[in-house]
Amino acid sequence: MSDIHIVLKTDKGNIEATFYGGDVPVTVASFLNLAKRGYYDGITFHRVIANFMIQGGGYDQQISYVPGPKTVANESFNGIKNTKGTVAMARLSDPDSADTQFFINVKDNTHLDAAGSQAGYTVFGRISAGYEVVESIELVSTHLSHGMAAVPEELVIISSITLIE
Repeated sequence: MSDIHIVLKTDKGNIEATFYGGDVPVTVASFLNLAKRGYYDGITFHRVIANFMIQGGGYDQQISYVPGPKTVANESFNGIKNTKGTVAMARLSDPDSADTQFFINVKDNTHLDAAGSQAGYTVFGRISAGYEVVESIELVSTHLSHGMAAVPEELVIISSITLIE
């Protein structure tokens, strides 16, 4: 699988990304399958931490969790780092627990990289256009909502994710 180009449409504007299909095939295939099925349509960026990352892909507009169909094996040992502008999979403490949630690094987050035998957070793409939209999301006001910190006060909604042919 070669690199894949997508457009992530939000109510703040469009973000374009290049996914590393050749380096991270399992993660990219899973994400694209979800996008093609419309899973992300109407989902929010539900966790926004300035100078760290913006996270989306798991909660609807009522901040209710929307479960994904499966988890994805961790591919963080691919040598791709969590640097500013990269797209990575969110997960729990189990390295193989990533499902639908992803985040965009808004700074270099080397503490999220694989180190030695310790798995990191799988980077599977990078922002190729629309980084100003990422920055506008990063700077939204947040609050505690539904027991979660850093939830945008005004929701940031993903309307669709589509492939660029």
